[in-house]
Amino acid sequence: MNWKLVVNFCVTVLLALMLSGGVLAQESKPISLPQPQLDGGKPLMQVLKARKTSREFSDQKISEQVLSNLLWAAFGINRPDSGRRTAPSSFNRQEMDVYVAAPEGLFLYDAKEHSLKPILSTDIRAQTGRQNTAKEAAMNLVYVADLAKMGDAPEAEKIPTAWADAAFICQNVYLFCASEGLATGVRAAIDRDALAKTMKLRPDQRITLAQHIGYPKK
Repeated sequence: MNWKLVVNFCVTVLLALMLSGGVLAQESKPISLPQPQLDGGKPLMQVLKARKTSREFSDQKISEQVLSNLLWAAFGINRPDSGRRTAPSSFNRQEMDVYVAAPEGLFLYDAKEHSLKPILSTDIRAQTGRQNTAKEAAMNLVYVADLAKMGDAPEAEKIPTAWADAAFICQNVYLFCASEGLATGVRAAIDRDALAKTMKLRPDQRITLAQHIGYPKK
């Protein structure tokens, strides 16, 4: 018996088991976020005064608590009894999905569970926009419309409605960032076909806008 071949075979099987049922299975589990802090923050008029688009960032990381607060402000559930959200959507279809592109990978925000669902383990920030700021920011939010959730809405209305609903979320993020001292900026210059392929989106999922977020460069 060739023991070297046997050993190599066993190692190969072990690695396959680890990748299929161990390590990757653990990485695919949703990541629970801390409960959002719903008190504090600056008064609305001060936030509106401070709201602006920024294109330069420091290398400071965003904490889990700040990320939790940010995603809840963006499109979290603010009325648990009805499941309604912090941003409006046409006929309450809630067709927008918020993806988080970070150095650790790509995640989908689950508002109901207030958690992050791992989608990819690679850093795709550079693909979320044609500007260098896409890869320089601590994270990028990608707003994806799931047209399947829009039901019997007229086809001609689906895309304009999705863009409007995405804009509501963007503004929530702008105001949160102004209150928290974060830098942010929304952009439409995206290679949507390439990014959709990387994100493994379905044909009825459409990328609308992306928004970079980080701490301002000092």
